[in-house]
Amino acid sequence: MWFTNYVKNNKEQQMKTRKIRGHKRRWKQIEDWKNTNLNLDLKYLTKYERDYTKIRVHPWSGLSLINSSYPEPKGQTKQKILNGLFDIYDEWKNKLEEFGKPYYLKIWLYDNRFSMSQVVCAVGNYIDFYDNTFNKTENREQIDFGNYESNIRNRIELFNWESHLDEDHFDNTDLGKPDDYETIEVYLESKIWFEKLMKKPHKTVKHKEPIGDTLESYLFEKGKVWIGEI
Repeated sequence: MWFTNYVKNNKEQQMKTRKIRGHKRRWKQIEDWKNTNLNLDLKYLTKYERDYTKIRVHPWSGLSLINSSYPEPKGQTKQKILNGLFDIYDEWKNKLEEFGKPYYLKIWLYDNRFSMSQVVCAVGNYIDFYDNTFNKTENREQIDFGNYESNIRNRIELFNWESHLDEDHFDNTDLGKPDDYETIEVYLESKIWFEKLMKKPHKTVKHKEPIGDTLESYLFEKGKVWIGEI
């Protein structure tokens, strides 16, 4: 079950952080990832009404930060990825304008978990699908441009950004029952981890009506997500 993997991967994350070597090779992968995703497939979009592109660059590809013991991109590597996200956004925007229908197109820019950033679009029945993906911050905040080179800063400033919360979500059903696990030992390990987790600062949302067996949800803040569009 996903919760067992989550516990396992969080334990692995607490191990010594690996160093990332071969930055020039990463930069080539960033360029390849960008070029692969520049073209928005309108046939696919027409059929499924939504599409997105995540950062598919080793060692950050495929798994979110919680499944990784590598540090987040920084320096020139981070700025090259940012440029890639902006280039993809620009190309997708041009395609969607030609498409001639109302659309949702935004960059989800994570601060602490930058490798989870992505470009997301939707049309038709899904145009409002992502509006409630993130909770907004209590106060309207301004994105900090200070850590970026001037060319990146200029591109960031073209966007209208809204501050949202990057949160991990759990609920009262996630731990499950002993029968849901391969062994009782795995269940007890997950139970201990979950009990420790619940002692950390979090928000509890009690549902007015149960969603299946879910009575309440637990939100753990990890940072912010900046939702941007031009």
